[in-house]
Amino acid sequence: MTTSDTSTTAAPPPPPPPPAADGALHRAIGPKLLILFVIGDILGTGIYATTGKVAGKVGGALWVPFAIGFVVAILTAASYVELVGKYPKAAGAALYTQKAFKAPFLTFIIAFMVMCSGLSSASAAARAFSGDYLAELTGDALPPTLIAITFIVLLAALNMRGVSESVKTNVVLTVVELTGLAIILAIGAYAVLSGDGETSRLTEFESDGTGYALMTGVLGATALGFFAFVGFEDSVNMAEETKDPVRTFPRAIFIGVAVTGTIYVLVALVSSLLVDSRTLAGSSGPLLEVVKAGGVGFPHRLFALIALFAVTNSALINIMMASRLCYGMANERILPRAMGRVLAERRTPVVGIVFVSLLAIGLVSTGEIEGLGDTTAFLLLCVFAVVNVAVLVLRRDPVEHKHFRAPTVLPVLGAVTALILASPLADRPAEVYIRAGVLLAIGIALWGVNKVVLRTRGED
Repeated sequence: MTTSDTSTTAAPPPPPPPPAADGALHRAIGPKLLILFVIGDILGTGIYATTGKVAGKVGGALWVPFAIGFVVAILTAASYVELVGKYPKAAGAALYTQKAFKAPFLTFIIAFMVMCSGLSSASAAARAFSGDYLAELTGDALPPTLIAITFIVLLAALNMRGVSESVKTNVVLTVVELTGLAIILAIGAYAVLSGDGETSRLTEFESDGTGYALMTGVLGATALGFFAFVGFEDSVNMAEETKDPVRTFPRAIFIGVAVTGTIYVLVALVSSLLVDSRTLAGSSGPLLEVVKAGGVGFPHRLFALIALFAVTNSALINIMMASRLCYGMANERILPRAMGRVLAERRTPVVGIVFVSLLAIGLVSTGEIEGLGDTTAFLLLCVFAVVNVAVLVLRRDPVEHKHFRAPTVLPVLGAVTALILASPLADRPAEVYIRAGVLLAIGIALWGVNKVVLRTRGED
């Protein structure tokens, strides 16, 4: 009788999941959402705003720097995938540096560089938003700096509402910016089929010399073009808000980098095919120049609006990632614990959002798109070199669960290529090194203040 009763009685429903612990983040991101998030994080300001600046450095063969940047991105992405699989926590490069080298000062500097790279990227996006694309819609009547500041404040407010709202907004904006790039590729296909375009430009290099001069020119263009690939490293800071991150991240990051890398090379080919490199270099809205030269009658204002959505996406994600980095560092006690405070109802890192937004507003006034983009790339290339070394060091720290393991040659090549692109061989302007140096000086000062506070409290 007991057996019969047991077999016919419906099983009790599973217990509801426990509520999030105080201070914990909400796991709201699934596999498909994460793939779109990574693609949306990489796409945006880099390809929409700096394509022309890359052309100004390298000439008509502007697809070459994007192809090289794609390879460098894949090398470092493999290291990030291995590390986020081993340690699925927020804080990203800062966490990996601390675990590998056990040097709190180096950990803080790496974390601060990552944060500043995100903020300089968001500032570049804000500048791009207030440039030629907006001017196509409104003219030149609006003050660019005021527009850029207002832009950052509005994105901070959206970020404050919650990760679900921010990531879903990211999905919508990602679809829009992918549509814009699809339009560019369609225009290129039409030009090829119609026999239009200047194919000889595809192999023209800006440098009149050969050897060293040509090499530094290509490296400089690659270093700037690498700004278009940054973003995949930000996604690891969402590990604590992702469902099953050990399985989800490898596919999401590799698919994201592969999709965006392919699109970038094709867009660069189309841009050079249809527009002279000098015209591209003189515009903060280079893809709008491609649309105008395409001869298909696509509405210029509509494309400008699409481009504005694209740079909005870049800024939104960078502010999100910087605030999550603050949260992660606070939990690691690299920053004061107050930086890890979350909004009770929304479970969003409120203090981190306010802090990084204020820094982004300050950075808006320090340079234009090219300088801020190059600063972003330089800071991240330095970080990538450390991360690629860290993944090798941490092979001595096995974990119990299975995770992706990169072939050893990938992090080795990743470290070497990152250092080359970060070096003076890349022929970047002195202002980039000065801006990065000032940011590091600020970081060192903050480190000193934090150490004093910890010692005062007896926590050091």
